[in-house]
Amino acid sequence: MKVLLSIKPEFANKIFDGNKKYEYRKSIFKRKDIDKVVVYASAPVSKVIGEFEIEHILFDDISTLWENTKNSSGVSQDFFFQYFGNKSFGYAIKIKNYLRYDDPVSLKANYGVTPPQSFMYIK
Repeated sequence: MKVLLSIKPEFANKIFDGNKKYEYRKSIFKRKDIDKVVVYASAPVSKVIGEFEIEHILFDDISTLWENTKNSSGVSQDFFFQYFGNKSFGYAIKIKNYLRYDDPVSLKANYGVTPPQSFMYIK
């Protein structure tokens, strides 16, 4: 099963350049059978630009999560802590086997959906 994630273009590009090996989330999907993430690069790109496999998902307190992922985070420490704000715990999706599409695709035309605020399950 796949999940569609909305990711800011700056960070989506870092994933497909190999510079960001963790995608951080304040909340995560409940289903346990998710093995791939389809990446929707939000505005101004507004296209599905690729996908990646999930190696595993870390869940920990914010400080420990940063310590365990910072060398492959693709973000600054300031950004990381601002993103999680007053949250005590967070998630880090470990990225493996990413594929950037040669031609980005329309979310509406190819999947028949509008961009999710956070994520959505897709077939």
